[in-house]
Amino acid sequence: MKKVWFNRWFSVAYHYMNSIRNNEDGAQFKMYATHPDRTHMALQAADFADTEPVLGDDDYVEFALNFCKQHGIDVFIPRLHMYAISKHIDEFEKIGTRVTVCRDLELLENLMEKQKFYESIRPKGIVAIPDYHVVNTAKEFLKAHDALTEAGHGVCMKPTNGEGGNGFRIISNTRNALTDMFGPVMPYLTKEQAYQNLSTVERFDDVMVMEVLGGHEYSIDCLASVSGELLAAVPRRKADGRLRLLEEVPELIELANRVAATYRIPFNYNIQVKYNQGVPKLLEINPRMSGGLHVTCLSGINFPYLAVKSLLGEHVEVQKPTFGLLASHIEQYVIMNLGE
Repeated sequence: MKKVWFNRWFSVAYHYMNSIRNNEDGAQFKMYATHPDRTHMALQAADFADTEPVLGDDDYVEFALNFCKQHGIDVFIPRLHMYAISKHIDEFEKIGTRVTVCRDLELLENLMEKQKFYESIRPKGIVAIPDYHVVNTAKEFLKAHDALTEAGHGVCMKPTNGEGGNGFRIISNTRNALTDMFGPVMPYLTKEQAYQNLSTVERFDDVMVMEVLGGHEYSIDCLASVSGELLAAVPRRKADGRLRLLEEVPELIELANRVAATYRIPFNYNIQVKYNQGVPKLLEINPRMSGGLHVTCLSGINFPYLAVKSLLGEHVEVQKPTFGLLASHIEQYVIMNLGE
């Protein structure tokens, strides 16, 4: 029985552990999970769950190595501290632990900093990039905002190292403040509000000010072999509300093939694009399982398990997903198992 460890992950790791456990081959796994919050939902799918310390990169790598040694971990699926862990991949392999992380350190660093990746991918011509400016002061924000509006764009902003929707705001001066206050929480700020907030400090970490993309947003969930051969690419579109559509979009599948041929990212990764005036433009590439991958698994492809299977040296065929599936979800209460 192989032992698989998820370190500090999103709550959807609950689904990924179950996908690996309930695999189509009947392979046996024992699932380990750690998180600083012992009540975190991800831990509820684990056979062994524990708290993990909050540490800097180097200290965390030492903790992770010791955890793998102590528990005889065969497969480590990290989210937190991926770059630091990748730098020490040989040390994990020496103790018999295989890690689902990209080994190309320069690429991994770029993927985790949106500005660096945009700069590196633009000359390759494999996907359109939104118009953007990176700013560090309130005055630079104003200059970037005006340049984008003069080019005919709406304007939004996000930290270059922001994960998911953290820090994302749309700049709009046409909102009704009272309607917004009594309606759902929305990511809107006026130009003046954004400027005043940014003016509270002399300088701030890199913020990307970019064009608003008004079309459909897709997450292209990808599965690749250890060597980066693309085995599956499934576009998942955000539809109304909680609806998600697994849609066969040839230009997006071809985009995924170009990304795979260029970067050879292994295991599970996710390409996020959003359309503007009929053109899909890159938002980001996440070198890990996406937050919505469990929805994409409805296509008939067990993405988490097949990545582990490939990592363990077994052959995985090119997959044939089922498209045209519209999915949603409802909450379900779970009685928490908090251990001893």
